[in-house]
Amino acid sequence: MRTIVLLAAVGFLFPTLAFAASAPSGEAEVERNFDALIHPSDLRDCMKLLASEPNHVGSPHNKANANQILAWFKEWGWDAHIERFWVLYPTPISEIFELAGPKPFKATLQEPPIPGDSSATATEPALPAYVAYQGDGDVTAPLVYVNYGMQDDYKTLQRLGVSAKGKIVITRYGGGWRGLKPKLAYQHGALGCIIYSDPENDGYAIDSTYPLGPMRPPHGLQRGSVSDISLYPGDPLTPGVAATKDAKRLKISEAPTILKIPVLPISYADAQVFLAGLGGPVAPATWRGSLPITYHVGPGAAVGHLAVKSDWSLKEIDDVIAVMKGSTWPEQWVVRGNHHDGWVFGASDPLSGQVAMLAEAKGIGALVKRGWRPKRTLVYASWDAEEPMLLGSTEWTEAHAGDLRKKALLYVNSDTNARGFLEVAGSHDFQHLVNEIAADVLDPETGVSIGQRLRAQMRVAALDPEAKEHAKDEAKIAAEADKDFPIEALGSGSDFSSFIDHLGVPSLDLAFAEEGDTHGVYHSRYDTFEHHSRFVDPGFVYDALLAKTAGRLMLRVADADVPVQRMGDFAETVSDYLEQVEKLADDERDQAENQAGLLRDRAFQLAADPTKPSGLPTPLDRVPHVEFAALEDSVDRLERSAKAYEEALAKSAADLPHTRLERLQSLMLTIDQAL
Repeated sequence: MRTIVLLAAVGFLFPTLAFAASAPSGEAEVERNFDALIHPSDLRDCMKLLASEPNHVGSPHNKANANQILAWFKEWGWDAHIERFWVLYPTPISEIFELAGPKPFKATLQEPPIPGDSSATATEPALPAYVAYQGDGDVTAPLVYVNYGMQDDYKTLQRLGVSAKGKIVITRYGGGWRGLKPKLAYQHGALGCIIYSDPENDGYAIDSTYPLGPMRPPHGLQRGSVSDISLYPGDPLTPGVAATKDAKRLKISEAPTILKIPVLPISYADAQVFLAGLGGPVAPATWRGSLPITYHVGPGAAVGHLAVKSDWSLKEIDDVIAVMKGSTWPEQWVVRGNHHDGWVFGASDPLSGQVAMLAEAKGIGALVKRGWRPKRTLVYASWDAEEPMLLGSTEWTEAHAGDLRKKALLYVNSDTNARGFLEVAGSHDFQHLVNEIAADVLDPETGVSIGQRLRAQMRVAALDPEAKEHAKDEAKIAAEADKDFPIEALGSGSDFSSFIDHLGVPSLDLAFAEEGDTHGVYHSRYDTFEHHSRFVDPGFVYDALLAKTAGRLMLRVADADVPVQRMGDFAETVSDYLEQVEKLADDERDQAENQAGLLRDRAFQLAADPTKPSGLPTPLDRVPHVEFAALEDSVDRLERSAKAYEEALAKSAADLPHTRLERLQSLMLTIDQAL
């Protein structure tokens, strides 16, 4: 289907032979004027206000922030309103995790104040240790440590002769998404799941802990959602439809994204006590973190008591939607979004991205007041309730799915931002546009473009002995100045998910990262204005840089006279993905055949230490041979049609008659949905 659409686009281009214009008229001047309107001090003041109190879903300050953002949009000349939804959002009533037996111990489940941080003082109304959409319960059972709690870890556990069935498992953050840990624990028969942050991953093994440094202090907690987002994002009770007040809802017991066992996050200070009480085999080397204990797998004398009770009522959430109507193509939308809810104060996550987006909106409003207006309609969205399960953005896209499929040219997302290098992931037909913008925006630390600095970072990072082959391949591309540096693919986990995964709307996710550290206080009460100001982006220059970068992207797409997509980049990416799938199939087939031979020859038994428990690995499934010829032919056709389209665009776009240009834009508006 996509090839057919591209060939149709070629037909609209070939009759004329003029060269395309390099940019919309006055673009450079508009962008210079826009940059001059972005002031780091404005972003600093904005964050200080928005992060002054806990702003989790349903909190008074979160609602106050939504109303403040609405007032700002209106002040800046946008047509703005609040769009409200009613979602299932559980909040904790009580929770406990304790060690039973002769040496009882109770996990703190609260984060103490930090000296010198005026934000991280009050405990109310901040949420205690909690993860959203766990399953309430009260269980007492032996404890077992399962490393990151991923599928391979359970295979290793089985080889050690230990079962998770009937146990409370302790896992550490990392290795995979948070929600997979309790899901896999339940699938392996566990009664409950504990997740802690090991100092090896985001504590004193990395750098000094807060407040001396940026990393997680001993009693720091990582909140989060454990909803089964792989099934669907958004409100668990209204899958596929907007969670309006009168929407038809599932029963809570029918919602498949809500987990079945109790789950709690704990600090590494508390985790050390529980882990030290485990017996059984010593954990494999790759399972050992940086706590001053011998890591055992369990079980042993340690018996845990885990109980969680939640308020499962519906909560109001407020999306703030602002519109600046386009002058030429008002029915084509360029959408920009960032969420405003946090787990506690949420300075870096999400308010660093939020204040950047608001600075863009303020600057665009000022340009409009001076007489400029975007050719396409700009839609700016400050989402609520992203943290629990992408609630605000998902419900809004479900409410406006028809319009978005017809009108949305691009969605641009941001979230956490920090000092460092440009990071972009998203739809690869916009890769060239990203490269053009990255070449025009200057890095405040080095004075070179953010694109040039990123290329240098990619090349140096590829020298790391642990660098993956994919990163090395991309570094080779980045080394060639006449080629675009590749952008990454989007997964899930932020507000772009419902746009690209469910509606097919092309999307980009932007941030700066790696030099300012946000991981150490991620989803904790220590993600404060003070922490962000000291360790993440001193001076707020990179938050302002995000505003300039994302804002320039919005302006350029809004005012482009000819389609900005480069379909050759998309086709090349699809071809690369097909090669990766073919290699993966071959590698897994070889791995399964090799393991079968080792099992047949009793190699595992002969190589094992007879004084230590060691079971046989679970046999790998045989990987069949797959015929990829049809897919290869399709990719070849896609590459040829994309090349023909781009050649025609280069020759003809500038001289297209108005009616033909309108038709071309209409075709390209929805081309990503033809997948």
